[in-house]
Amino acid sequence: MPLKRVLLLKPGVTSSRALLGDYEQWFEEAVAPLATMHPVELHAGERVPGLRGFDAIIMTGSPLSVTAPAPWMEAAADAMLNAAEQGVPVLGVCFGHQLLAWRLGATVRRNPRGLELGTVTVALTSEGRGDPLFDGAPEQLEVQATHFDEAARLPETVCLLATNEASAVQAFAFGARVRGVQFHPEMNAASIRFCIANEKSLDGAARARLDAGAVDSPWGARVLRNFVTRF
Repeated sequence: MPLKRVLLLKPGVTSSRALLGDYEQWFEEAVAPLATMHPVELHAGERVPGLRGFDAIIMTGSPLSVTAPAPWMEAAADAMLNAAEQGVPVLGVCFGHQLLAWRLGATVRRNPRGLELGTVTVALTSEGRGDPLFDGAPEQLEVQATHFDEAARLPETVCLLATNEASAVQAFAFGARVRGVQFHPEMNAASIRFCIANEKSLDGAARARLDAGAVDSPWGARVLRNFVTRF
């Protein structure tokens, strides 16, 4: 299979980049050797470039919030949806997932259940079990998650693919080419443990519990590889 070129839209950077690298390294490692990532620093003022030569688009997570939208966020969401209309597959991750859902008519809010952090389990819906994004995955799969915000109340045009008790919209589909995942398929146990160790809202007992539960899982990378190869 030819090497895919993925346009990686970054609405932020990882807090652990000095030690563990930034989003482009994480995503590229997860899909190696199938694709290369070509980052665009949206949060720093760079704009979405032309799509010529790119096979897919991924938008990463961010410390920013869709509940406080900026003009560049709306422009980036429109660019992704326009790209999908032109036949380019689009995947939103965490912030990217929330931004796409918001632009499609969902509500994005602070999660009333609070922070979801650590290695978590999500359950596929019947639609999720039949979606190529989750090809080969079990009905319940362990993935890494870290988020305060969530998408809620999806419009009828958007299909729910995965859910859990902490945040009901864990993955969605819009048409044939747009997908969103609330969890972080690019992360592993080391990067989620960094988030746990540096999350100021946790007390010592919660931090220890989450750290003990952090494990590597193959399913995040499987989701990303499915996106690169099946869309």
